[in-house]
Amino acid sequence: MPLVQRSPEHLVAVGDVDLCVTTFGDRRQPPVVLPCTSRLFWADRFCDRLAGAGRFVLRYDIRDTGRSTAYATGSPGYSLRDLVLDIIGLMDVFELPRAHLVGFSVAGWICQLAALDHPDRMSALTLINTRPTSPGPADSDLPEHSDRIVEFFKTAADPDWSDRAAVIDYGVEQARVRAGTLGFDEQEARQQMTQMVDRTTNMASSMRNLAFVEAGGRWRERLGDIAVPTLVVHGTDDPFFPYGNGQAMAREIPGASLLPLNGIGHELPATSWDQLLAAMLVLQPESVIGEGVGQQAGRGASTA
Repeated sequence: MPLVQRSPEHLVAVGDVDLCVTTFGDRRQPPVVLPCTSRLFWADRFCDRLAGAGRFVLRYDIRDTGRSTAYATGSPGYSLRDLVLDIIGLMDVFELPRAHLVGFSVAGWICQLAALDHPDRMSALTLINTRPTSPGPADSDLPEHSDRIVEFFKTAADPDWSDRAAVIDYGVEQARVRAGTLGFDEQEARQQMTQMVDRTTNMASSMRNLAFVEAGGRWRERLGDIAVPTLVVHGTDDPFFPYGNGQAMAREIPGASLLPLNGIGHELPATSWDQLLAAMLVLQPESVIGEGVGQQAGRGASTA
């Protein structure tokens, strides 16, 4: 793989919030935006491979995660629609008229809403291990969280958020209960959780606040309006948002394709990357290039 240009992580001002961003690749290539509940979910090696395949990759921490703006625990000062506007604002800062959005889990909610509310800014959509309904009980025709997930959150006490080792252990146990039948790599999970803890402004808010975020209304009934090429990817053994959620989205989004990841839980291990990248790359033709792209964003941005 050719050497990929990678920016240092830096803070970008979008409205009144700061979002921590890293970019990979050549800005003249078709852009892919990767929001997540910590930009470290999208491993450097994954982003390098995507950029090496001819994409400009923008990876960032959503609010309350990593080094982006954090709020008091239990009192997030934003809604899902605000998180959608953060994506659009970042695209404006980087002068990206359109982009392929890729969202895992809760970030999949943000990407669905972005495609519905700002269709002219989307070139493609990849939705991974997410569902078409907002926080709270699932629709009656959709599978709910598995018993083991419900039991974990009922019985697992919050750690002392000031105790680094305890927070890491807690995160590893969460990852363990989300894993599928193909197995759990504790060493990899502990390494990723350690990195997250060491660079996150407020771990309690990072792990708790999304449960309090308002959706601002349903959107499942609008999925038929999504008009961009869409890939739905779902682990067949996902205990958090079970596989039937992905099947429903693939049926309800016109022309969407469904990629099942056999034996995968609510996770995206490196063993799944080949399948995922191959499917993602055919969604966004090489001709879809961010026309009008200027110099690396300095407007509204500061390097931390």
